[in-house]
Order: sequence, then structure tokens, then C-alpha cells
Amino acid sequence: MPDTDLRSAFAAARRKRALFLGGTALVIILLAGVAVTLGSADLSVAEVYLAVFAGLFPGHFVATDTAMTIVWDYRLHRVLMAIAAGFGLAISGVVMQGILRNPLASPFTLGISSAAATGASIAIVLGVGVIGGDFLVVGNAFVFALLAAALIYGMARVRGMGAESMILAGIALMYLFSAVTSLLQYIGSSEQVQEVVFWMFGSLGRSNWPKVGIIAAILAVSTIYLVYRAWDLNALAEGDDIAESLGIPVKRSMTVFMLIASLITASIICFTGTIGFIGLVAPHITRMIVGTDHRFLLPASGLVGALLLLGADSLARTILAPTILPVGIMTAFLGVPFFIALFLRGRGE
Repeated sequence: MPDTDLRSAFAAARRKRALFLGGTALVIILLAGVAVTLGSADLSVAEVYLAVFAGLFPGHFVATDTAMTIVWDYRLHRVLMAIAAGFGLAISGVVMQGILRNPLASPFTLGISSAAATGASIAIVLGVGVIGGDFLVVGNAFVFALLAAALIYGMARVRGMGAESMILAGIALMYLFSAVTSLLQYIGSSEQVQEVVFWMFGSLGRSNWPKVGIIAAILAVSTIYLVYRAWDLNALAEGDDIAESLGIPVKRSMTVFMLIASLITASIICFTGTIGFIGLVAPHITRMIVGTDHRFLLPASGLVGALLLLGADSLARTILAPTILPVGIMTAFLGVPFFIALFLRGRGE
């Protein structure tokens, strides 16, 4: 009888998770359908969807050149960028919180975003970068984000690889890179400072089809690998001793997972700028619904992150239309109330 009850509970949990995954995916599709119709251009909903179908099925549908340009060159890739970026930042947050066993771990709080901002500031203010031309800012942001991850790993290894060491190293680097960015803003011209500040706000307005393709490719490979190794993440989340007793190489696994999470984060924020709270909020929301099993937590958190960022960007485009607010501001407005509500629940955890 107890075995029957256990199987029933397990089946109910699986149905709940499947329903949540399917429902969230459906809401994302519906919201994307609404988001592609938003904008200052005077296009009807019918014209927008006709342009979408004309691009997907050329020869079967015909749309005006204006509608095709607005939908395919400005709106659609922005919507897909929001979905991809939200998904990637959320699963990066899940991985970091899992291996560090800290609910406040995220690409933002560990200093990776601050490092990317420093790299972008160096490119904007000093004109110095690892890659020249149009990719000067993007290349610097990407390299500095990965550099921060390498420094966190190196500093933690000196102390002995552990969750606490990596968190302390990340906090120290966050303050260091923030100080460097502030110094660059102080010595920069007003135009340069304005550009740095706007980059740090975070925006999806710089998206295009090649950038979406790059992020999507990195996400596809990384997500498959992370889900494949979900059991290792589950073990690491329970503690180093438990993971070692199960035969998992703790230090090597933490390094690999941290590298993947940093690579995903770097590939996103180098194109979008700093977008906070998604990697922090999405895993918490999802964990309360689907539990802590990373086989389900990873994809579910990704979907929640995609929904949050797409919703935030949709609000940013409409709340003061035709002015478009930076999406990083909107994610902060959405994220802060959640944590206040979580705090007021008063569990003392």
C-alpha cells in the first residue's frame, strides 16, 4: 500500500511538471504573438501576421514591403532574442545556485555582469579591445565576462575549491569591476558616459538575426549537456561530501558547470548589456513549483526566464510608447517586488 501511494504521488508530480512546462511554453507562444504586433509603426494585427507568414512561406502569402521590413528586420528577431536571452540567463542562474548551494548566486551577483560592463566601458571610453571594428564593445564584454569566471575559479582554487570560496571571490570581483567602470565613467566624455550607462541598462534593441542564431546555438548545445548531467547537479546541490560518495569528481564538475554557465551568460550580455534579476528570480519561482530535480528545473526555469524577459520587454515597449525603456530597468521593477514578497513570508530561511 505505501508503494502504491508513493507511485501515485510520483505520477502526480510528473503530471504537474509536464503541465507547468506545457502551459509556460504555450503562454510564451501567445505572448510572442502579441509582442510582434507591438510598435510605433502603423501596422494592423492582420498586416503583421501576414508579413510573418509571408516570410515563413514565401509564394503562399504576400505582404507589403513596409510590413516585411518592420516585422522581419526590427520586431521578430527582438522577440526571439528576449526568449533566448531569458532562457539562457535563467538556466545559468540555476546552475550557479545549484553548484554553489546559495539562493542568491546568479551571473549578476557573482560579478560576471559587472566584468562585462567593465569590458564594454573600456571599449567605449578608451577605444581599446580584443576585437576591432563593429565588434569592439561586444568582444570586450564577452572576454571580460569569461575573464571574471576564470578569476573566480582561480581565486577559489587558491583557497581550496568550494562553494563559499567561489561566492566570496565573485563578490570581491563584482566590487572591483564596478569600481573600474565608475573610474572610466569619471574620466570619459559626456557622450561616452551616456553610452556606457545605456549599455549597462540592458537593451534588446541591439538584436539582429546573426546574434539570435549565435545565442540559440550555444543554448542548444549547453542545455542538452546540462540536462544530460542533471543527476550530477542534483548531487552537487546536496553537498560536496554526498557528491563525492556517489563518485562525482566535485572540483572538475564544478569547474565545467561554472564554465558553461559563464559562457552562456557572456554570449548573452555581450549583445544585450546588463540584464539583472532574471537569473535570480526565474529559478526561485520555478523551484517552488517543480521542485529541485534539475532534470525538470533546468528547462522549466529557462521557460520562466524567457517568459519574464519577454514580458518585461513588451512592457518596456508599451508603457511609455513610443519611447522604449531599457529592459534592464523593467526586470528590476519586476524582480524587486518578488524578493520583497519572499522576504515578507517570514520563513527565516
